[in-house]
Amino acid sequence: MDKKEKNLLFEKKFAFDVWDEATIKKCFDFCEEYKKFLSECKTERKNVSYIEQRAKDAGFQKLEHIGQADKTNFNKPVYSINRGKSIILAKPGKKPIKSGARIILAHIDSPRLDLKVKPLFEGEHIAFLKTHYYGGIKKYQWTALPLAIYGVIIKQDGLKVEISIGDKPEDPIFMITDLLPHLAKQQEEKKLSEAITAESLNVVAGSMAVKNGDDKDKDAVKKNLLKLLNEKYGIAEEDFVSADLELVPQGLARDLGFDRSMIAAYGHDDRVCAYAALQSTFDAKQNEYATVVVLTDKEEIGSEGNTGASSNYITDFISELLYLETGEHNENYLRDTLTLSKAISADVTAGFDPDYADVFDSLNTARIGAGVVMEKHCGHHGKYDTSEATAEYMAFVRKTLNTNKINWQTGGLGKVDEGGGGTIAVFFARNNIDVVDMGPALLSMHAPFEIASKADIYSTYLAYKAFYES
Repeated sequence: MDKKEKNLLFEKKFAFDVWDEATIKKCFDFCEEYKKFLSECKTERKNVSYIEQRAKDAGFQKLEHIGQADKTNFNKPVYSINRGKSIILAKPGKKPIKSGARIILAHIDSPRLDLKVKPLFEGEHIAFLKTHYYGGIKKYQWTALPLAIYGVIIKQDGLKVEISIGDKPEDPIFMITDLLPHLAKQQEEKKLSEAITAESLNVVAGSMAVKNGDDKDKDAVKKNLLKLLNEKYGIAEEDFVSADLELVPQGLARDLGFDRSMIAAYGHDDRVCAYAALQSTFDAKQNEYATVVVLTDKEEIGSEGNTGASSNYITDFISELLYLETGEHNENYLRDTLTLSKAISADVTAGFDPDYADVFDSLNTARIGAGVVMEKHCGHHGKYDTSEATAEYMAFVRKTLNTNKINWQTGGLGKVDEGGGGTIAVFFARNNIDVVDMGPALLSMHAPFEIASKADIYSTYLAYKAFYES
């Protein structure tokens, strides 16, 4: 095959095969910082705190009250936090924002276990915490796994108590029990989806009874834990009613493989895109258009709620930027700005796993290490619940990637009738914004520990930066 014929083909190029040593070093250095972020920020609130500090360090100013900003020009970087669980950052461009913006949206929630409103109970002299799983998980993967607990408890007087237990070397951990194989005959005959039930995902929390208690008291262990929690945090059982407490896998993000070419960690979905988008926001040169990064909550459960992408807080923020720019609130300005904007739904996709090859369309599934993945649409079955990018917009993004020599590929979430999934792209498409899904491919997606290629992580960052500068 001659060079002309070869140029007619669209083939995947594995990044480590074509990058020089200097680029590979930049990639590995970038991923060292990303691993620290993953290890320190396992919940939405932790993400927002980290991102706010990074924003302040980069000179971003906080918009304190949406709808009440001073009549000043939008001429400096700004950010806004929504209820401690979502955050938006924006930088002005050379053109006014009503000319449209470059917007990247990623989510900072991940599948996990949440504590129920009344979680603490005792059985057979063991104290447990009841959970409600959040997002799409395989329940059996969460048993016999070291867990950490993070979150906040808001007391009746408004005092916030922050909880962080499990990841420091001196911390205790938590676990959900599993049945020993010697007695698991009936369990092993069940479907995987039925072998572990949601109501059996109870977390072991303690086994010591309160001192000087009544020997006949069936809740002596529970009372001892409440006593310990009261001594350390000043809380009582009723305070769990006003708490956001999440159980996540314990442990740090780690290099994977003899060559250290991959990262195994909890929460690649979708913090890999959130981190890449955040860093590209800081690093992108000022371009013609304003740049906006939206790091949102609730995607794993449908994006509903006031901190999810279906909320008005995103368009309210853009309205505020318009107000800073024009000194007036004008619905026509907002409509035109959204229509003229271009967006990336920054989310991960499935990587081809040869151990499960029969569920993938080999031609249309991304490969680990072949660069950032562009997906024309997500959804399931007959393209239900999807936003499909137009051919014109796909051409624009493709040109941006090729012009900047970004390693990229296309992908999809398995064979058509095997299942599928959605992203936050649909919520921006509802505002008449051109949007496409783009992010790295993962192995073991939604497992307690997921696998990502360092080459794909770095390619994603380069792609987002190029998009902002386009």
